[in-house]
Amino acid sequence: MAKSRNNLLGVGGQRKKLSRAEQQGANPARNDDRKAADAKKQELVRKMRERAAVEAAPAQETPAES
Repeated sequence: MAKSRNNLLGVGGQRKKLSRAEQQGANPARNDDRKAADAKKQELVRKMRERAAVEAAPAQETPAES
């Protein structure tokens, strides 16, 4: 079957087969971003726990003073 100008199916070469991870954007830059986000989250959790401990400490001392 001859190619016509109206039907360009198959013109342009083959595409690289991508793994599922590559299709979803798993690359080194994404991994670095994920590690940075995890570090920020851990820092936030640490700060929240410190604040909760400081706020809980005076509440524990108040009943002891009475």
